[in-house]
Amino acid sequence: MSGGLLVAGTTSDAGKSVVTAGICRWLVRQGVKVAPFKAQNMSLNSFVTTEGAEIGRAQAMQAQACRVEPTALMNPVLLKPGGEQSSQVVLLGKPVGEMSARGYHGGRQQKLLGTVLDCLAELRGTYDAVICEGAGSPAEINLRRTDIVNMGIARGARLPVLVVGDIDRGGVFASFFGTVALLSPEDQELVAGFLVNKFRGDVSLLEPGLDMLHGLTGRRTYGVLPFRHGLGIDEEDGLRVSLRGTVRESNTAPPVGEDVLRVAVCAVPLMSNFTDVDALAAEPGVVVRFVDRPEELADADLVVIPGTRGTVRALEWLRERGLAEAILRRAAEQRPVLGICGGFQLLGEHIEDEVESRLGQVEGLGVLPVRVRFAREKTLTRPVGEALGERVEGYEIHHGVADVQGGEAFISDDDGHSLDGCRVGQTWGTHWHGSLESDGFRRAFLREVAAAAGRRFVPAADTSFAGLREEQLDRLGDLIEQHADTDALWRLIESGAPQGLPFIPPGAPA
Repeated sequence: MSGGLLVAGTTSDAGKSVVTAGICRWLVRQGVKVAPFKAQNMSLNSFVTTEGAEIGRAQAMQAQACRVEPTALMNPVLLKPGGEQSSQVVLLGKPVGEMSARGYHGGRQQKLLGTVLDCLAELRGTYDAVICEGAGSPAEINLRRTDIVNMGIARGARLPVLVVGDIDRGGVFASFFGTVALLSPEDQELVAGFLVNKFRGDVSLLEPGLDMLHGLTGRRTYGVLPFRHGLGIDEEDGLRVSLRGTVRESNTAPPVGEDVLRVAVCAVPLMSNFTDVDALAAEPGVVVRFVDRPEELADADLVVIPGTRGTVRALEWLRERGLAEAILRRAAEQRPVLGICGGFQLLGEHIEDEVESRLGQVEGLGVLPVRVRFAREKTLTRPVGEALGERVEGYEIHHGVADVQGGEAFISDDDGHSLDGCRVGQTWGTHWHGSLESDGFRRAFLREVAAAAGRRFVPAADTSFAGLREEQLDRLGDLIEQHADTDALWRLIESGAPQGLPFIPPGAPA
C-alpha cells in the first residue's frame, strides 16, 4: 500500500479541508502522485464527477489541489441534510434514500465501514499517497462505536493521525490534550501529533506551550500555520462568514468601470452550492452579500436565489419574510433576478413535489413560465452549452424536472436548441451550478445586469476564476511548505505513526 495520513480536527471548521488541500498541493509539487479521501461527508455543497457521481465540493477542490480528476472513490458517503433530523444518503455518488440521524448512527453507518475501506484501499493501490480528511472531532465519544470517518477509518487502514487545531478560537492546547485523552489506547497509538492553524503573532511566544504539550502527551507539533485571509474555498457545512457579511475576504482589484455592482443572495433554508456566487465575488467591483430581509434587496443590482435542498420550504420562507413580494416587484420592474437550481424552480408557476417536501402541488412565484415536477431519480450531469454568445460549462444536481412553456431559452446547444433554463425580461433561471465560473459567460451576464441596473460597471477583461483557484491552492501549498516540518510530515505519511507513543489517561469510557 502507498503512504497515507488522516487529517483530523479538534472541532468542526478547524481547517481540516484546507490543510488537507495544502498537503496535497505540497506533495504534488514534489512529484508525488496523490489523491484526497473523505469516507463520509455531511454537506449541502456538492459536485458532479465526470462519471456522473455526486461528491462533496471540498473533495473536488482537494482533487484539483492534487491535479487529478475527482471520483466517487474520494468521497464514498455523502450526507445531504434535509432538515433537523434527516439526511439524504449518497453512496458511491448515487442517492440511496433518506434516513434519520438515529437510524443512520444506529446501524447503517457501521455497515458502510467495509465499503469505505475498500474505496480507500483502491486509491492507495493507485496513488503514491492518499491524504484523508476526518469529520468534526475524533473524540466524539458518543459516536465512536459507529465511526467510519475518523478513528474508525484510521484503525481500519492503520493511518497515522494529525490533529489540526484552530488557535484563533482560543483554547487550542486544552483541545489538543483533551482530544487525545478521550481516545482509547488503541486509537491513541495512531495519533502522531498536532498542527496549529490560524496563528497570529510571534511564533516564539507559542513555543513554550508547544514544548509543554509535547511533555504532557509525548507528541510533537508538526507546524504552526499563520492566519491568512481569503483561503476559505469550497467550505462544507456552513458559510465561512456571517450571512449578513460579504462572501469573501480575498483582495481583488478596484473596479474597472465607474460603479460597483451590488449582488444580494437570498440566504434560503438548506442553501446548497452557495459556492456558485464565488465567481461573482472574484470579479473586481462586484460586492456580494447574503441577505434575509426584503429591505436589503432595495439597493441590489442583482438578486440571486441560490440552490436549496428544500425548494418548497425555501419558497415558504421567502413568503414569510416578505422577500417573495420584493422579488416579484423587482421582476415587474425589469430589475435583474437570477435563480439557480432550486431558486430557478421556485420562480416557476407550479411545483409538484412528492419527493422532498411531499406536499404535492404547490404554487410557485409565477415569474417564469415553468412547471416543475420532482422525479425520484436525481439528475447528475456535467453539461456544456452556450449562453449570451459564450461557452458555458456547469453541473446539475436536482430532482426537479422543469417543463418550460414560454420565455427565451437561457442555455442552448451549438444549433440554438434549448438545453436548460428560461429567461423572461431581466429574470433568468437555470439548473446549472457552476455556470458563472465560465469567464466569458460571466462577463457577458454582468454586462447585461449592469445595463439593466443603469450602472457604469465594466467587468475586467482578464479575470480567470480557474486561475484564481489555482493561486489559492498554491498559497495553501506554500503554507505547508513554509510553516510545517515537511521532512517529518513525509516520514509520517510514508512510515506511519511513531512507535511507543504514550497513553494519556483517562482514555475513552468503556
